[in-house]
Amino acid sequence: MKRTIFRLLTLLTSGLLLVAAPSCNLDIPNPNSPSDAVVLTTRDGLLALSVGMRQYYANNTLGAVILGPGATARELRGVSTFTSVLEIEAGTAALPNFNSYVLSVWAQLYQVMSMAEDLQANAPTVLSNDPATRDAVLAHANLFKAMALGTLAQYFEQAPLSTKRTGDAAFVPRAQLQAEALRLLNEAQQLITATPPSAEFTAKVTAGTLDLTNTINAYRARYNLAAGNYAAAISAASAVSLTSKSAFIYNTQNPNPIYQSIVIGKNFRPRNLFGLPAALVNRRDARLSFYLTNPTDVVQDALLGRDTLRSVAGFFATQTTPIPVYLPDEMRLIQAEALVRSNGDLTQAVTLINAVRTQAPSADAFGVGANLPAYSGAVTTDALLTEIYRQRAAELFMTGLRLPDSRRLGRPAPPASLLERTRDFYPYPQQERLTNPNVPNDPTI
Repeated sequence: MKRTIFRLLTLLTSGLLLVAAPSCNLDIPNPNSPSDAVVLTTRDGLLALSVGMRQYYANNTLGAVILGPGATARELRGVSTFTSVLEIEAGTAALPNFNSYVLSVWAQLYQVMSMAEDLQANAPTVLSNDPATRDAVLAHANLFKAMALGTLAQYFEQAPLSTKRTGDAAFVPRAQLQAEALRLLNEAQQLITATPPSAEFTAKVTAGTLDLTNTINAYRARYNLAAGNYAAAISAASAVSLTSKSAFIYNTQNPNPIYQSIVIGKNFRPRNLFGLPAALVNRRDARLSFYLTNPTDVVQDALLGRDTLRSVAGFFATQTTPIPVYLPDEMRLIQAEALVRSNGDLTQAVTLINAVRTQAPSADAFGVGANLPAYSGAVTTDALLTEIYRQRAAELFMTGLRLPDSRRLGRPAPPASLLERTRDFYPYPQQERLTNPNVPNDPTI
């Protein structure tokens, strides 16, 4: 993989940085095309790059990790006639490695990683006299590099750990990607615990849109669960405040990317019932009306005979609707799953599941609530894992987590069944294969 020098501060011309940090007053020469030296060797440049990295993730990367994987996991149906949409919709072994949605997931995550690595490399020197700002910049960069690595592990069997290298990139198994993501997150937590973020960092970078401490712990919980570190997952999830809100922010100049693709671009439509088999969905679930709205259309489907499609609501309802960085009730479901898998307290797992099932929308920080009766099924490992999958599929609809959830929780798998997912992992992008001889063989499906 050849590293591209990404001049992030060109985002200033579109107003992205000003939106994310309204109090940020950057005194940078030629903001339309600042040099790498200006960006990476000045205090204001590093603070602006920190903001721009997160906004780049919001406007570019987030769409890549929700749309293509959403179609693969049957949350979404590709409805346009573009070849790339038809390919990702069909999935299976026929999905080519030159598909633009597969490439987008890969490329967007490595762009974010490259920005994070630039911050990691330069903040210790440039901000050496201000530990509170330096360590906050480093923790924020660690968070986003960890998000990139952890997300790569959700969709690819192997990937490089870094963009900083000489020669061709070595690939490592996804377990190593997860381990490095967790190392970065643990380091980030230690940095801001030892030295709380400065007022300048809080005003200019997070600007009331990102709770750094809670977000770091939320991703520690997510990736520890994925790695099978159940005690650590429970501990991290327990540390997250369920009333805290972190969100990616949009405006009309830099719109919500899911709204743009589904409502404006008309490339995808959400499937009815969260894309789940009907037996897994309670029709009284209030999350159905939170995430889905009319119009409703019925189309033919090769597998289902018919497919009911809806329109998006919730976090994708308008061009300016914020998208959560994580949802609070994911933490309850992480704890419940970790308890079940570690032969822990199943009664406590049911209590956590019920906290999600019975929650009214008004009681949730983001207004997501099922408003369902308490769980009344069997209290066994298999039954509870199925219930956790049901709740995750509804609560975390269109967050990019359905595909790894489907694999981890043992749902029907291709090629025998295509009802709940059409791939296990993606092929490696052709562009990477053309430039890097270390790319492994593509997974069969």
